[in-house]
Amino acid sequence: MTAIQSGGLPRFELPRHNPCAQCGEPIAAPEWVEESSSSAAFLWHCWACGYKFESVAVFRAEEAISARLAA
Repeated sequence: MTAIQSGGLPRFELPRHNPCAQCGEPIAAPEWVEESSSSAAFLWHCWACGYKFESVAVFRAEEAISARLAA
């Protein structure tokens, strides 16, 4: 089992059950997360077929501003 490295995202806010881009099997959680003030990149690894891929979430400007103010 691989530990999830999530930077600053609370564990409950991580994407879950993203389908594999190759075979379509659901992946329980990302293997790695990298964050910036306006985006987050997720590394996914499908254990069913071995495929690895990355997805990126870009936050709206209002969300990025409020996140900085909360810190």
